[in-house]
Amino acid sequence: MGELELIEQIRSRWGAAWRAAAGAAGSGSHGHARGVALGIGDDCAILRPPRGHEILVTTDFTLEGRHFRRDLHPPESVGHRTLARGLSDLAAMGARPLAAFLSLALPAEMLSTRAGRLWVERFFTGLRGLADQSAVPLAGGDTSESPCGLVLADIVLIGSAPAGRALRRGTARAGDALYVTGELGGAAAELAAIEHRATTRQQGAPSIPRSWRKGWESSSKSVPDQLAAHPQLFPQPRLEVGQALLRRRLATTAIDLSDGLSTDLAHLCRESGVGAQVSVDALPIHPLALQARDVQASHAAAAPNRALTLALNGGEDYELLFSAPPTTQVPRTLAGVRITRIGSLVRGNSISLLDLAGRRSPLQPGGWEHFTGKH
Repeated sequence: MGELELIEQIRSRWGAAWRAAAGAAGSGSHGHARGVALGIGDDCAILRPPRGHEILVTTDFTLEGRHFRRDLHPPESVGHRTLARGLSDLAAMGARPLAAFLSLALPAEMLSTRAGRLWVERFFTGLRGLADQSAVPLAGGDTSESPCGLVLADIVLIGSAPAGRALRRGTARAGDALYVTGELGGAAAELAAIEHRATTRQQGAPSIPRSWRKGWESSSKSVPDQLAAHPQLFPQPRLEVGQALLRRRLATTAIDLSDGLSTDLAHLCRESGVGAQVSVDALPIHPLALQARDVQASHAAAAPNRALTLALNGGEDYELLFSAPPTTQVPRTLAGVRITRIGSLVRGNSISLLDLAGRRSPLQPGGWEHFTGKH
């Protein structure tokens, strides 16, 4: 299969759904291609943003060896995660997605072998599954031969939000309450478990049940629920929560948790010119993190500290961290997602952790550092 055949395969896979949605949108419904006037096939896509809205743009790399490993991540997971990273950025600003653009560089041998072509097909199955779930069409992109023998993907997400209303990092105030969605540390815990199994048992990538594949192909609503149990392989962007925060004017600021709570909280505080205090006992820790064991630890007592470290520094949870005025009644759930108050924003620039005994200690950024690849 050559490049033109690959492009035609992508176009045929997405084109029918795009045309159907575009037709529905033209008839007055809210089809998921409502913002795309012209998609795959021309030199440029043409977007049609809603009246009174601003355009939001985000881009994210997904690089083999840095963001995924072919021997650890199933192809469906790689495709899903490629799109999820950009959707999470839109969610943090309360935006509604309009269109996605994918640039994909593949090793030449992937298109010349049956196994390679199957990997590409399964990659797009995962991408398409989340795209359908999130109502975002693939409106264009680019393909190329990878110069380094690795899979390289760049996703561009276009979204819209009412003019002047998008949630931002720099608009928090001292005294605001601090909240997170969902649970923390699950993605890092699952990755550690996958890596440990691969090291000790020489296992390859986790297998995807046949029932899941059929579900993706039939757009079964049960598939997203099954995927949610795997926060590393299939993170769930909080689009509906972000849109609810904006629509109901609940949040003063927001950021998505991609690099880890400790690091992303530091980003938010720096942009807003405030400090923060986080309570250990309030953190909603994912069950996978609570079950985690440090493979270097010789006793089970290390587990609580391990869970806390994963929740604070693990990264890739793609939950939302947001603030709200102290008098605002923030619901316990939004769009079916748990909301937990974890602390407050304070004057100054210090960020501290309040332990169970009431003692304060500095909370240093310990999440992902992109240019070192380390926590």
